[in-house]
Amino acid sequence: MSNVAIQLTNVSRKFISPAGKVTQALRDFSLTVNTGDFCAIVGPTGCGKSTTLGMITGLSPPSTGSVEVFGQPVTGIHPDIGFVFQADAVFPWKSVLDNVAIGPKFRGKAPALALEMAAEWVRRVGLAGFEHHYPHQLSGGMRKRVALAQTFINEPKILLMDEPFSALDVQTRALMQEELLGLWSEQKASVVFVTHDIEEAIALADRVIVLTKGPGSVKSSYEIPLARPRDVSEARYSKPFIDLSRQIWSDLKDEVQI
Repeated sequence: MSNVAIQLTNVSRKFISPAGKVTQALRDFSLTVNTGDFCAIVGPTGCGKSTTLGMITGLSPPSTGSVEVFGQPVTGIHPDIGFVFQADAVFPWKSVLDNVAIGPKFRGKAPALALEMAAEWVRRVGLAGFEHHYPHQLSGGMRKRVALAQTFINEPKILLMDEPFSALDVQTRALMQEELLGLWSEQKASVVFVTHDIEEAIALADRVIVLTKGPGSVKSSYEIPLARPRDVSEARYSKPFIDLSRQIWSDLKDEVQI
């Protein structure tokens, strides 16, 4: 049985504006993510990072090339894929508990069971006591915890994350990174994590992919030699971390300079 969870092979993606202008986001881009791997993608604005996630979900099919999930061509939204967005995908009129229970209810679980599952996940992400609060009553970090609970409650085999912590302050961001690694270590989903933050990519991932400026293609790939379980805060001060950060920034700097 193949160990490959995600396979993009020589994909390109073009967008056509209403005025007929063609923009190419990705060109001849290939990526393999094995089962349980945590892969981070960094690159300049407009290089196709988010487009890559869209192709994996099936929402943005490639113009050329192929995309496979668990060895099957992507033809629609796969039920084993979870997505955490940059913006909080929570319903403002629903409580924390009801927001987290939405996924199981949508997938056919009985309402009582869905709420029971949600209560457990609310506790696991550190929001016990806030079950009946509404999103406007929560801090940014707490809303992000709700988003993680919404995603992990469905036990995704693939987790796609599009700059999920970019709006958080530095301290809260570090806490959420630790929270994410803790949840991921339990479920071992295959993760593709898009970020502009080189240090975040190194701290979280097994492998960091650097993309060229748009149209994006792979410029370099780095295996992260940091042991797991990984303390995000402590890892940042290690020599391998600092050396990798310098090298990846060197690659990226060439792409962002005009």
